[in-house]
Amino acid sequence: MAPAIEVQGLTKLYHGGRGEPLRAVDGIDFVVKPGEVFGFLGPNGAGKSTTIRMLTGLARPTSGTAQVLGLDLARDLARIKKAIGVVPEASNLYGELSAFDNLMFAMQLYGVPRAARRSRALALLDRFRLGEKRNARFAGLSRGMKRALTIAAALAHHPRLVFLDEPTLGLDVMSARDLRRTIASLRDEGVTVFLTTHYMEEAEQLCDHIAILVGGRIVTLDTVAGLRAAAGADQAAFEITAASADGRVEHWRVEGSADAGLRDALARAQTRGLRIVGIDTRRPSFEDVFVQLSGLGVEVMRMEKAERETRDVGG
Repeated sequence: MAPAIEVQGLTKLYHGGRGEPLRAVDGIDFVVKPGEVFGFLGPNGAGKSTTIRMLTGLARPTSGTAQVLGLDLARDLARIKKAIGVVPEASNLYGELSAFDNLMFAMQLYGVPRAARRSRALALLDRFRLGEKRNARFAGLSRGMKRALTIAAALAHHPRLVFLDEPTLGLDVMSARDLRRTIASLRDEGVTVFLTTHYMEEAEQLCDHIAILVGGRIVTLDTVAGLRAAAGADQAAFEITAASADGRVEHWRVEGSADAGLRDALARAQTRGLRIVGIDTRRPSFEDVFVQLSGLGVEVMRMEKAERETRDVGG
């Protein structure tokens, strides 16, 4: 089966002034398999949104090639646009239209047959728990409902590939959880998802493969397990509490994989005639993995995430 996305040497330069052009995206290569969630992570200005804009036809590459759903980006853009769904960081729906009418309009734009539109719109409203809001104006919906409806509109025509740019940014915990479940369900249905996010736990939970982009270049691409191994984060630290029959308590720390670490702890306890009564496992977070592999500082990443959330709330 052909890749959902195949990119070779994709580059985007922006010229301004008399200096060197800005390399927003600098010769990147990657492949997205059909039916997977592909994470595209990186700091602000890394080139994530520019890449999405190129792959969805909103910006023209300076050089390089890309195939989307087996179609050439340079020659088959019109066909690509009809086959994909795009959820931008800022919603593109109409505030004065109802939730139902926004979906009907989206289906008209995507060429969904007239006879199928109403049932499809109602099904999407039910799927995203918006049935009771079908007649509510988009402008009056909560932030989570707006995001859910924006994703629903992108699914109006049963796309095989969906681009999600920061889908849960600024949402409350429950709304974000619901959308993550929806993203996981899309993969279960065979839909390919291209995901950007600043939430590392979201990427770890959802993504089959993750590319980390810094300064317009992909610095690493692997599975979550592979990235953890590359950063040495597949190892854990175990804080052991053990007690003797007479009530003497000892604490010690062992490190390694889960199997090796616990074997060492059990062997040490038996040698000392102790019984293990507590194990506290400390494993590096995926944020730690991202920081190490990207070369960014933890505070830089957290400040960027906070800045984006503040801008989202303000907008």
